[in-house]
Amino acid sequence: AVNYSELNLLNPILVHSKNSGKPFYAILHRIEVGLVVDLEIVNLAETLVGASGALMSYKLAAKAISKLQSLPSQNIPLLCDVLVKEVRELTGYDRVMVYKFHDDEHGEVIAESHSPSLDSYLGLHYPATDIPQASRFLFLKNKVRMICDCRSPSVKVIQDETLTQPLSLGGSTLRAPHGCHAQYMANMGSIASLVMAVTINNEEDEVSDRHRTRKLWGLVVCHHTSSRFVPYPLRYACEFLVQVFGIHINKEVELAAQVREKHILKIQSMLCDMLMRDSPITIMTQSPNVMDLVKCDGAALLYQSKLWVLGITPKSNQIKDISQWLFEYHGNTKGLITDSLKEAGYPGALELGDAVCGMAAVRISSEEMLFWFRSHTAKEIKWGGAKHEPGQNDEQGIMHPRSSFNAFLDVVRWRSVPWEDMEMDSIYSLQLIFIKCLVKNKTMSDTSKMIV
Repeated sequence: AVNYSELNLLNPILVHSKNSGKPFYAILHRIEVGLVVDLEIVNLAETLVGASGALMSYKLAAKAISKLQSLPSQNIPLLCDVLVKEVRELTGYDRVMVYKFHDDEHGEVIAESHSPSLDSYLGLHYPATDIPQASRFLFLKNKVRMICDCRSPSVKVIQDETLTQPLSLGGSTLRAPHGCHAQYMANMGSIASLVMAVTINNEEDEVSDRHRTRKLWGLVVCHHTSSRFVPYPLRYACEFLVQVFGIHINKEVELAAQVREKHILKIQSMLCDMLMRDSPITIMTQSPNVMDLVKCDGAALLYQSKLWVLGITPKSNQIKDISQWLFEYHGNTKGLITDSLKEAGYPGALELGDAVCGMAAVRISSEEMLFWFRSHTAKEIKWGGAKHEPGQNDEQGIMHPRSSFNAFLDVVRWRSVPWEDMEMDSIYSLQLIFIKCLVKNKTMSDTSKMIV
């Protein structure tokens, strides 16, 4: 095994105690100073041992995989619903959830299968801080994490005195949970857990598909109200199932992006044609209009000292005030795109209320601007636990978990849905065409004056 490059292909290795003859699964992974071997007890009464046990697990996983592959495309909710039911049937946990990360890194439970005696967490949103960046990084490296009993006391690791640094147990299957996380689980009424990472291609990497990195799309989270141990072969089969699920999610995400891009390019082309052919105000008064270009709740055009508005927008005097603020504080930029005018520093943000939180504004000339507006993310969002409070961290900076997981309503008042890169590109492209159109019209006007 020492010379084997792909150790995960060897796992688990069935070994027996020299003294008692008891069977163990040896699970190997490599670290800088050598090999780490985790030994998990094999319960002969509960599981088949060796190849037959692994084969049984893979057969069960294959059955679940075939169900995923038979589902129609462009239906992520159905894909997630089938997955949680299959994982729960395979593992026997009380609750299985698909937990999706949003662009701002907060999480949402988008699918769930649970015991009738438990409250549902479906639709709950969790703050990004509930899963720290260090934990997310570990999930990219080690995609499965099992905690058999969060109440079990940790055992001190004894290492050779010649080692200069503490052994890294980041990849160990027997690594004890952080005390904070154990308390966090207890507050949820969960004693045992199994968490598997769902990764997709990182589209922000401008490299070939072959060298593209992965990013964390979400997690498959299993909870149990009593201690629970899932043998390695079954865990590995579940990991394989979740990897296949991740491939399907990746395809759906890419397909949805292609559909959005195709729509944006079509609308962008039509708006550009309208700008070049007719008066600029037609992009506000005809169909399609600027609101069809990107997701928004309202739009406005300040052109030739007049104002045209669509949908939900600030009042006329407020739009003019925003325009003055932009010219004063963002005069050297193309404009401003933000999901929170309050956080962007606009002094009148509170007066706008929750109807207008996000804004994309681009400058057309020294006196003319084009705006898109977005309302708050959601009028009422269920969060799992209390919001961050100043006293939540102790003097050592250790994060304390939420004391209660009873959902409460939190009105998201000052932030809109973030603007996607694709949307921002389309806005800036329309800005360039608009400016080009004005220059062309001015040139034609000057030429006609010269002729006269």
